[in-house]
Amino acid sequence: MQIKAGLIVVVLASAPPAVFAQSGSGDPSTITSLQRLSPVQVWGDRKADDPGSQSVIGTALIDAAAADRPAEILNQAPGVNIQMNSGQEHLIAIRSPVLSGGAGQGSFLILENGVPTRSPAFGNVNGLIEPHLEIAEAIEVIRGPGSAKYGSNAVHGLINVILPDPLGAQSLRASYGTLGRWRGDASIDVTERTRLNVSLMDDKGWRDATGGEQQKISALTEQSLGDWDAAAWFSASSLNQETASFIQGPGAYEDRDLAKRNPNPEAFRDAWSARAAIRFERQLGPGRLLLTPNLHSQGMVFSQHFLPYGGVEKNAHTGGGVMARYELETDGLIDWRFGADTDFASGYLKEIQSRPNPSPAFPRGIHYDYLVETQVFALWSEADVQLSDDLRLLAGLRGETHDYAYDTRARSGINGRFNVPADRSDDFGFLTPKLGLVWDRDWYSLYANYARGARAPQVSDLYRLQNRQVPGEIEAETLDSLEAGIRGDALYGHLDFDIAAYWMEKENFFFRDSDGLNVVDGSTQHLGIEAAASLKVSNTLSLAGNVAWSEQTYTFDRPVVAAQERIVSGNIIDTAPEWLADARIDWQATDALALSLSAEHVGEYFTDPANTVTYPGHTVFGGRAAWAIDETLEASLILRNVTDAAYADRADVAFGNERYFPGEPLNATFGLTKKF
Repeated sequence: MQIKAGLIVVVLASAPPAVFAQSGSGDPSTITSLQRLSPVQVWGDRKADDPGSQSVIGTALIDAAAADRPAEILNQAPGVNIQMNSGQEHLIAIRSPVLSGGAGQGSFLILENGVPTRSPAFGNVNGLIEPHLEIAEAIEVIRGPGSAKYGSNAVHGLINVILPDPLGAQSLRASYGTLGRWRGDASIDVTERTRLNVSLMDDKGWRDATGGEQQKISALTEQSLGDWDAAAWFSASSLNQETASFIQGPGAYEDRDLAKRNPNPEAFRDAWSARAAIRFERQLGPGRLLLTPNLHSQGMVFSQHFLPYGGVEKNAHTGGGVMARYELETDGLIDWRFGADTDFASGYLKEIQSRPNPSPAFPRGIHYDYLVETQVFALWSEADVQLSDDLRLLAGLRGETHDYAYDTRARSGINGRFNVPADRSDDFGFLTPKLGLVWDRDWYSLYANYARGARAPQVSDLYRLQNRQVPGEIEAETLDSLEAGIRGDALYGHLDFDIAAYWMEKENFFFRDSDGLNVVDGSTQHLGIEAAASLKVSNTLSLAGNVAWSEQTYTFDRPVVAAQERIVSGNIIDTAPEWLADARIDWQATDALALSLSAEHVGEYFTDPANTVTYPGHTVFGGRAAWAIDETLEASLILRNVTDAAYADRADVAFGNERYFPGEPLNATFGLTKKF
């Protein structure tokens, strides 16, 4: 990986250079439409040669993958394990176990063009249904805590979806899958510097009563306003799906007939989101000033099929603020960046159980009904210091404050398992430092990095309490990370590689156990090694792959509760596979025909905190063939689960039951793509 005159050459080590490379040359002040800044450098979290682990999934692979689900594209990055549930539902893991509830909402920062898609306290475990992944120009994945530029929720990592630039290629795509899934995508210019993107999907669903419809739209325009360069964008999404619940019983996913059934055909999820932002940039004195006012709003109603009482939740929030940054180049040896961020939001949540439940722990009626207003203020600074010709230091510090004002509309007090706090206010503050070094050699670079990630509690952490909790006992969660690695290219540029080892410790870990009870003061340790490489064997053949090993353990004791929920320090965290791997072969068979074969491996993992039940893991193969009909028209065939393996996208234990979301059987998608 290298930087050339401010232009970025990006190669994701888990894919062949032909798929991922973006390059340019020349002075940035004279960039033409054919030599423009990489979108990752413009909108991304960091430069490609910064200390720490980063992957960038480029346009070519996004187009080739034609992912119908977020996991189908993002799981090709090292150390990433997104588990699919039903339809578009999913849970995220980046150098972490697969996290749910408030931990899943707040541990991963999701961005669109470098701007958070939600206010920090109002996360969504299914947050990847909102950004316009399907037509993205690039997707940046940061593993481990983000830089000082980003604060709360960039704990285990961040995902930055970058919308297409108006100067890029236009495209139209239509596809149909053998499981009954229709999809269309368009990315076209409305004017010379305005791009409109639309994605539509109609999914029959391969399990009973699991049909769904999804629509996404986004637009970006770039204009000059006097001394200001401005880029404005808007994006929105809508999802209406019938939802299948878990199938239950040891090894239930291996039963083909059972896998297709839906034990809760009444389950559903309806969600919408909208975001808008304008990025203003201009030269001011010896540096550049960037101002990004932004707004976002979302709403969702869904049935809680994954809980024994099967309630219905309705939630929404609206927020926005300003991200300000000043970049100062002093003497060529040090670059300073200073920033200030604000976010103001208002949201509500209502949970109702309409049907009676034989357990008094889950009474019928309103469980929660509250309104919360939040305010976030942050200041940060980074210094990029060239200590010598080949040694660079990056140091940063961010400070944040979070204020919450909570107002309940439900009667406060204990109601079965549920505890409704009285009206109250809460506030949190923390500092997150970062310090990294990069030592550049002829064909490789060594790097070391320390970073702290932190998150203020989610609104649901603070006010969706249970009968064993006390209001106000939750603290801000922190994660300290040490990382060292080597990356570079060898064999005259034919081999790109990136190897990293990390150690992380997390305190005040708030999570929901598999009996549905909240744990407020957990602690965990995460050790791992990730290796990724791509090899250009010839002009027509390339290989790529990555492998990640980790040992993720609880570092506290929790002896009380049911046997499967007993936690002893040293237990492996449930849903944290020891091994993850991905491999890909690309072959340009003829001038017109391109073939690829891929494999994704998820190793064995425990499904309960007491480490008494395991899922054996799986390996799923995929294939793709693309035929260039002419210079602008391509036909493609994508095969998923080529061996028709019976596997589980997700396995866990909850309320004493082994549960599974079965993976899709063998299926094919036929597509046509027109570029112009």
